[in-house]
Amino acid sequence: MPTKTLEQLAQYVSGKVKGDAQIKISSVATLENATSSDISFLANPKYAKAVATTKAGAVIVGKDVPCPASLLITEDPYYAYAQITILLYGHRQHKQTGISKKASIAETARIGKGCNIYDFATVCDNAVIGENTVIYPGAFVGSDSKIGSNCILYPNAVIYDGCTLGNNVIINSNSSIGKDGYGYATYKGKHHKIPQIGKVIIEDDVEIGANCSIQRGAIDDTIIGAGCKFGDLINIGHGAKIGPHCLFVSHIGVAGSTTIGHHCVIAAQAGIVGHIKIGNCVMIAAQAGVINDIPDGQSVVGAPAIDAAKAKRAYSLIEDLPEMKKAISRLEKSSKNE
Repeated sequence: MPTKTLEQLAQYVSGKVKGDAQIKISSVATLENATSSDISFLANPKYAKAVATTKAGAVIVGKDVPCPASLLITEDPYYAYAQITILLYGHRQHKQTGISKKASIAETARIGKGCNIYDFATVCDNAVIGENTVIYPGAFVGSDSKIGSNCILYPNAVIYDGCTLGNNVIINSNSSIGKDGYGYATYKGKHHKIPQIGKVIIEDDVEIGANCSIQRGAIDDTIIGAGCKFGDLINIGHGAKIGPHCLFVSHIGVAGSTTIGHHCVIAAQAGIVGHIKIGNCVMIAAQAGVINDIPDGQSVVGAPAIDAAKAKRAYSLIEDLPEMKKAISRLEKSSKNE
């Protein structure tokens, strides 16, 4: 792991130093656990008190604050922390194995230069794999699918037939891309499976967490926009359209044919019904149940989900409801006595 002076780190993130610019930094740590060779950061105001007692050698901040450590002042402390972590630690390195003889590669598959395909991975007929892509053991790439360059398929990731992944896409372990959507026609008490003829298209720079399921379209394709980042255990229904640069936390369900705009943030355990439209830059709180369209820029809370400001006022009354009920009962009795 490289060691850098605070001055070097400041230059790297376009920040400025207050304090000892020559202090040597070798690692990143939390404010509570940092030592004199560590750099920490303050991105959330609720941790401001910890800055005053930290033993870090330096702290990344957005403005000058009282602190026993040297400061690296930058426009966006959290982004600067991310940049410095990459500089000091780097991203996970993948072993250069080439194409394993134990992998199952169809003769008609096309494999780009520099790919690493591990033991027991499967690449089917007419699949196309871009350059420098890594496919780990047990991963499956279906026929006629297209995987871009610099992608990573972790163990047991599954790409069904005909699906497309852009460049720099990461699919974490046990996730399924392109399984059949939940489509059945009920006739005389029996549920008859409907062929799902669409595909899944995942655009560039997307990361899909572990144990996710992205269903192929019933008719139109399911699309995950560029730059989206998904947590674990997320289900996206058939024909859904997710705009670019959305953040989905774990345990989210999006029903089929729903459209979600760009730069939306959806928290854990939210559920979204099908055939609705969610605008751009929308924020949906944890455990929200979304049953109607949401306009651009709105934040919603609750089940059913309503505007966050209204929800705060409504939920603040819940603990007072028993006393309110008693007061109403007293008024009713008083009016009857009159």
